[in-house]
Amino acid sequence: MVAGLYVHVPFCSSICPYCDFAVTTGGRERRASFVAALLREVESIDPGEWSFDTVYLGGGTPSVLGQEELESVLQKLRSRFELAPETRIFLEANPEDVDMEACRGWRELGVSTLSLGVQSFDDATLRFLGRRHAASEARRAVETALDADFECVSVDLMYGFPATAAECETTVSESVAQAVELGPQHLSCYQLTIHEGTAYGLARKRGELRELPNDEQLVSFLRIHRQLDEAGYQAYEISSFAREPIFRSAHNTKYWSNVPYLGLGPSAHSFSGRERWWNERNLAVWQKRIESGESPIASRELLSTADQALEALMLGLRTAVGIDLSLYSDRFGIDLVESNRDLVARLVDSGRLVCETEFLRPTLEGMAVADGMAAAFEIKGV
Repeated sequence: MVAGLYVHVPFCSSICPYCDFAVTTGGRERRASFVAALLREVESIDPGEWSFDTVYLGGGTPSVLGQEELESVLQKLRSRFELAPETRIFLEANPEDVDMEACRGWRELGVSTLSLGVQSFDDATLRFLGRRHAASEARRAVETALDADFECVSVDLMYGFPATAAECETTVSESVAQAVELGPQHLSCYQLTIHEGTAYGLARKRGELRELPNDEQLVSFLRIHRQLDEAGYQAYEISSFAREPIFRSAHNTKYWSNVPYLGLGPSAHSFSGRERWWNERNLAVWQKRIESGESPIASRELLSTADQALEALMLGLRTAVGIDLSLYSDRFGIDLVESNRDLVARLVDSGRLVCETEFLRPTLEGMAVADGMAAAFEIKGV
């Protein structure tokens, strides 16, 4: 697979209380200053080392950038790097930024997949999450995006809200049902996680908020997967569902397949296949280093073969495809099943794994505990 290119746009109109990403607020001048620094970062990269067939504009909220700003970024990427003719461009947007004029502009720029941060179609839940849009606005945004003829429209939803949010089974199920009724080609369903340093993290520390217990998280996970499966959306990764294989995220699949990717912008991560590095998280620090002619890279790590083998195992068990045992053996020199025969047998007997001649696949129940399963494996002989 060809490498993927990720561009982090760190701006949001407001910061959600659960958000742990490198985001900030900023007016027109600050956004323009960021774009200028981003173009300089692109110029600093040796283009001979990279070629891409996906470009993902994420954040933050890339849709807060104006049409001319987005155009300047994409033009710079196209002029600096080798982009395949069939390169797919992904853009994240919030519902309040979506109208037909904006969609037409994004289509003119070559955006093929529009990913909408809906999170819920329930107004009370949206208020709890600190979102700026209402459920009716989210529905209109999805309808508008579908009418704009993007190759793929993806809708993000969340589940697993704390007990203090008064979540009941019907709230999330009804949001999923509304999303299905609207008919986007792709859905992503993420479990709410409370991170240290966020507003929710501070509330948890004060005893005002708690995460949903693990057994209830499992119930929500299984319910959503079964509901979407019945509606014709196939889960190809723990949080990702597509109506047809062609609508699966070509960019995110690179992350799960250990394919190299390059990240630009504050906090963006990159991976060469053996080495990982990441940019300064703070926007001001990242920008100052670029403007002074320094590298914005904050740190690097070189992965050992054992590290790579474990990572490939963890990522593979999060996907419906699972582990290609022949490729795994060729790459790492490990017979994964033979060296973990007792564990594999137990996981198969418990209904969490399916062991085939060529593949080791997680069942739905296995995907729900993929990280724990991966941690139980021994990586021998590396």
